[in-house]
Amino acid sequence: MTSPADQSAVHGDRPGGGTAESAPETLEAAAVDTAKSSADLDERAEETVVEPVEYSVAPDPAREVDLARVLTELRDHVDQVRLVLEVPGVEEARAAQAEIRSQLDDYVLPRIRGKTAPMLVVLGGSTGAGKSTLVNTLVGARVSATGVLRPTTSSPILVCHPDHADWFLKGPLLPDMGRVPGPAPDAIAGDQLVVISSDRLPEGLALLDSPDFDSVFDDHLEFATKLMAASDLWLCVTTAARYADAQVWQMLQRAKEQGATIGVVLSRVPQGAGTEVVDHFAEMLDEHGVGDARRFTIPETRVEDSRLPEETVEDIRAWLLELAESPARRTKIIRDTFGGVLDSFRVRVPELAKHVEAQAEVRTVLREEVEAAYATALAELDEATRNGSLLRGEVLARWQDFAGTGDLLRALRVQRGRGGHRGGRKGRRNPTRLRALKAALRAALESLILSAAEHAAEEALGRWQAHPAGRQILADVAGDLSGVSPELPRRVGRAVSSWQDHVLELVRTEGVTKRTVAKLVSFDEEALSIVLMIGLLGYGTSDVSVKGGTSAVPQRLLKALFGAESLRGMSAKARADLRSRIGMLFDEEAIRYGQVLDAAEIPDETAAVRLYQATHKLEVAR
Repeated sequence: MTSPADQSAVHGDRPGGGTAESAPETLEAAAVDTAKSSADLDERAEETVVEPVEYSVAPDPAREVDLARVLTELRDHVDQVRLVLEVPGVEEARAAQAEIRSQLDDYVLPRIRGKTAPMLVVLGGSTGAGKSTLVNTLVGARVSATGVLRPTTSSPILVCHPDHADWFLKGPLLPDMGRVPGPAPDAIAGDQLVVISSDRLPEGLALLDSPDFDSVFDDHLEFATKLMAASDLWLCVTTAARYADAQVWQMLQRAKEQGATIGVVLSRVPQGAGTEVVDHFAEMLDEHGVGDARRFTIPETRVEDSRLPEETVEDIRAWLLELAESPARRTKIIRDTFGGVLDSFRVRVPELAKHVEAQAEVRTVLREEVEAAYATALAELDEATRNGSLLRGEVLARWQDFAGTGDLLRALRVQRGRGGHRGGRKGRRNPTRLRALKAALRAALESLILSAAEHAAEEALGRWQAHPAGRQILADVAGDLSGVSPELPRRVGRAVSSWQDHVLELVRTEGVTKRTVAKLVSFDEEALSIVLMIGLLGYGTSDVSVKGGTSAVPQRLLKALFGAESLRGMSAKARADLRSRIGMLFDEEAIRYGQVLDAAEIPDETAAVRLYQATHKLEVAR
C-alpha cells in the first residue's frame, strides 16, 4: 500500500504543506489560501500539479445568500413532488427523491450555513469490518461499542472536539435525527445521534461511526446511506474477506454518484497473501470508477480494549490529522465534496424530473380517456338530435296532434287590410296541444341527454378500470363515478328550458318574415319556435326527411315564412347553442374525474418544469 505522501496528489494534498497561522473566516477565504499555497508548492515541486477548485460554496457573501436561496427552493420543489402512481421505476424514483431531499437537508444547507464547522468524516462499511475499533483507535479511547454480536453499532456515534460539541448537538446537521450527549454508547439504541466530546481530536475534525450498511436490520442501511450523504469525507471500511461483496460496491457507487469524497480502508489483511488481496482490491476500485479514492490497509492483528495497535493506523491518523490541522486542505476536501454534490444534482434532479413527467403523462392519459368518453357521447348525441330519433313516441304523437288538428294553421293569422284587425299575439292563448308538444319535446331531449351522460360516465369508468393507474386511483375513490352526478337531472332540465327560451328569442329577434308573406299573414312566435325546434331535431339539411312518418310541414312552412337564408342562420345559431349547453353539462360531469386526479396528488407538467428550472438556477447561482 502506498504511503500518504505518495497518494496525496489524488486529493490535492502535497507533502510538506504548511499550516496556516489562523483559520480563515469563510470557505472562500480558505480557497484563497489554497491557491497561494499551491503556487508556492509548484515552485518547489514542479512534478506535482494541484488542479484549481472549480466550485465553492459561494465566492462572496451576496452570491452565498443567493446560492442558499436557490438551494432552499430546490429542496422545496423536490419535497413537493408526489410520485403516487405505481408506474415502472417509481420505487427507484422515490428513493432518489428521498436521497436528494435528505442530502439537501442533512448536508448541503447545513454546510453552506456552517462554513467553519469541522470536517465530518463518516466511517461506513460492512458488518464486522472494524469501523468502531478504528474510531476507538483514532480517538485513543473506547468511545464506540465493539463486540462479537453483529451488528454492534446500532446508533451512530459522533466524536468531536469539545469546542464543537454544541454545534453537533444543536446545529443544523442531520436535522431529522435526535441528539444525545455521550458517553454511554452501549445504552443508546435507535436513530439517536450520540455526540461524544474528546480533546484528543483536533478542532477541525469530527469522526462518525455509522451502522453497518449490510446489517440484517433495514433501518441500518437507511441510516448508513443518510450519514454517508451528509459527510465531507466518506471512509469505506471493508475486510479482506468481504471486499468483493456486492453491497460494498453498491455503496461506493452511490457515494460517487452523490458527490462524496471517498477514502477506503481494507482491514484484516492476512499475512502472506496480503499483496495479492490488496492488488485485486485496487483493480476492483479502478474497474468501478473509484480508483482515485485514498487507500489504506490494516493487517490482521490483535485487538485489545476495543483498539488496534497504534502502528496499524499510523497512515490513516497522519492523513486525517494533516487534513484537520491545515485549514486550506481541510477546506479543499469540504469544497470538493460540496461541489461534487452540486455536480451530482445536474444529473439526479433532471432524472427525478423525468419520472415526474412520466407520472404527468399518465395523468394526461387518464384525463384524455375521460375527455374521449364524453366527446364520443356528445358526438352521438349531436347525431341523435339531427336524425329525427326524438320525433317518435310521445313527441311524434303530440306533433301530429298539433299539426293535424288545425292548431298549427291557427298560429298563422290572415291579415285583413290596413284598417282592419291585424292578427297578433295580444289576447291569444297558447293552445293546450302546443303546451303539450313543448313539454314532450323538453322531456325527450332531457331523457336523451341524461342517457348520453350515463353512457359517458360508464365509458370513462371502464377506460380507467382498464388502465393500471386508473385502477389504482379508483381503489381510493370514496364517491361513486359509475353514474351521473345527483344534480345533473336538475341542470339538464334548466339547460333544455333555457334552450327553448333561446330559440323563441331567435324567432322574435331574427325571424324576419319575407315581405311578400308579411303583407298577408302574421304568426305566433312561440308556436313557430316549436316548429323550428321540430325542424332542427328532424332534419340535418332541407333534403333529409323526418323519420317516423311525419310530414315535411315544418321545413316548408319555415322556408315559406322566413326564406332559406334567414332559416339557415336561425337554425345554425339554435343548434350551436344546444350543443354548447350540452357540452357544458358534460364538462361539469367530467370535472368529477379531474377532482379525483387532483385528490390523488398526481403531479402535472408544471412540477417537472419547476425541477428543471431549479437545476438551471443552481448552475447560474454557482
